[in-house]
Amino acid sequence: MSRLFWLGIGVAAGVVASRKLREKARAATPAGVAENVGDAMRELAGALGAFGADVRAGMSEREKELQDVVNERSGVRLPGARGGARARRADD
Repeated sequence: MSRLFWLGIGVAAGVVASRKLREKARAATPAGVAENVGDAMRELAGALGAFGADVRAGMSEREKELQDVVNERSGVRLPGARGGARARRADD
């Protein structure tokens, strides 16, 4: 019975090792490398998009803060203050 148990453990270990080696070999092929590069590029594009959205949101928030300060201190409402940069360009 003990030999059968160890035989099963050996077979299971062999299957696991075989699958891991096959995955490593696949990753080393040109198709595997291309897949890894493609995944990395998609991840980078997503990160850049999120960064851009964060920057735009921060710029918009800061612009509103500055407009509020100007309005509070001078009492002058900036042209296009409600519409943002696009409305100011249209007013100019």
